[in-house]
Amino acid sequence: MLPENFTAVVSRNECWRGEAASEPYEAGWAREAIFFVRALKEPVGSTTTAWIEVSPDGMRWLREGTEFPMPDKRDGVAMARLAHFGNWLRVAAHFDDGAECTVLVTLHLKA
Repeated sequence: MLPENFTAVVSRNECWRGEAASEPYEAGWAREAIFFVRALKEPVGSTTTAWIEVSPDGMRWLREGTEFPMPDKRDGVAMARLAHFGNWLRVAAHFDDGAECTVLVTLHLKA
């Protein structure tokens, strides 16, 4: 039997600055998850680190522990893999004053 796969676009053409996060996604049915973050434009200012957050209800968020550098150039791609998570997932980041990145964030899930 082939595994079921699903891709969700959770942020599209959004300019992230300050405190930023993707839309939450309910993924409790999945066995594996991979987030891809692509810079659609040249990032402005210093690059930052993004992290994965999990939630029991889609409203209250906790850092899961996985961190990764945001893309540092246009069309750059960053990713994070997860194998143990609860029901809700999202990517979050904090940008210094004047820094920003326009992103496309996709979540790839496998049952």
